[in-house]
Amino acid sequence: MSSPNSLILLICSLSLYIFLVAARNEFVVDTSEDNNYHTLRLPSLFPSSICNTSNKGDKKRGSLEVVHKHGPCSKFSKDMEKPLTIEEIISQDQSRVNSLRARLTTNTSKQDTRDSKTTLPAKSGSTIGSGNYIVTVGFGTPKKDLTLTFDTGSDLTWIQCQPCAGQCYRQKEPIFEPSMSTTYTNISCTSTECSGLASATGFEPRCFTSTCVYTIRYGDGSFTAGYFGKEKLTISSKDIVNNFYFGCGQDNEGLFRGFAGLLGLGQDKLSIVSQAANKYGKVFSYCLPSSSSTGYLTFGNSGTSSKVKYTPFTTIGGSLYGLELVSIYVGGTKLAISPAVFKTSGMIIDSGTVITRLPYTAYSALRNAFRAQMAEYPLTRPLAIFDTCYDFSNYQTVRVPKIGVLWGKNTYVDVPLSGIFFINGIDQVCLAFAGNDNDNDIGIWGNTQQKTMAIVYNLGARKIGFASGGCA
Repeated sequence: MSSPNSLILLICSLSLYIFLVAARNEFVVDTSEDNNYHTLRLPSLFPSSICNTSNKGDKKRGSLEVVHKHGPCSKFSKDMEKPLTIEEIISQDQSRVNSLRARLTTNTSKQDTRDSKTTLPAKSGSTIGSGNYIVTVGFGTPKKDLTLTFDTGSDLTWIQCQPCAGQCYRQKEPIFEPSMSTTYTNISCTSTECSGLASATGFEPRCFTSTCVYTIRYGDGSFTAGYFGKEKLTISSKDIVNNFYFGCGQDNEGLFRGFAGLLGLGQDKLSIVSQAANKYGKVFSYCLPSSSSTGYLTFGNSGTSSKVKYTPFTTIGGSLYGLELVSIYVGGTKLAISPAVFKTSGMIIDSGTVITRLPYTAYSALRNAFRAQMAEYPLTRPLAIFDTCYDFSNYQTVRVPKIGVLWGKNTYVDVPLSGIFFINGIDQVCLAFAGNDNDNDIGIWGNTQQKTMAIVYNLGARKIGFASGGCA
């Protein structure tokens, strides 16, 4: 097995959902009192046991449904997908953060253009080995449906494949058998596509009896290795990507469990975004849903809301998506943070990191301002990396200051209320942001702060868009 090179990714970046914690997305809010505050009705902190299905993605071409693995919309059995403890969530999330930082020490960029349409429903996965959101796609002929996590921080798509020459972990659906598909082909070691694996995975490809072999190792020590092949990929009956290059995993070990593999949404030429560019124009969008709802992952421009606000993105390292964070607001007041703080650290948006990490100076200003505007509520014990937690046991409603961010090109976006709190019961409700150890560490805009929003990636125009109420 190759040793890590420039790419050390972590699939086990975690979503914040466990039934005791997930309720943060179910808040009932009244904002009529003041445009700078939410009024939160605390009984709504408890999670719903009913699946609220959104039809948003279903109306778009190239769309997949997205859901939470442990919520009522999930099809995963409890014996296969056990909830993580808070300690495991934070520990594995930190592993992803560390691996992204390591990756940024040695990378460059590439990109492309075009236009079209296609959507998939998205679901959030909270399992050992994956805290990313999940979608179901079809592989092969005849088509076999497989549940994959999707990740903007990864490029190469891979799935587990029979005969599992090394080791395969337990997954929901039967493991894919390439020998049973009439459209599967192994890729030669001498092909240009094989040589492209180095940039997509961070590992040089190897050769086994003239067949190209890929390797990916993640930040938690998990890894996948196997044949590099191409196959028919089915998004919907009308949305098919022929000759799709992917990893057919023969040895898949570590914290993976339940899902069949990973769908890579990075900018590399082997990501699904680039491979399907002729069909969908290097545009995709998603809405990460609340625990008891469904969202979507859509390829192409179909049905993009006119309410989307765009900001330019940069390739900050390899195929990651960089953003320019200009300033932060709490309760309508701009925080006194020098622009140099954000320029020093830089910022990426990542679907796999759970908790947003800010430069320490910026986080300190955010925490202090938030505490000042929440002074009437009692602080309680810290929780893991969260140092600002409240006990709301004696309240029916709480007045919460809005948190907003100004991105490059004067693009202002309010953080959804679901992205403000991490909840460990009514007596421990915490500000859901964390500070880096210093101002030089890269900032990461995590998936908790993205939930319920429409996030649009347009690689051709090099911009990312935000719109509230994306899943509704």
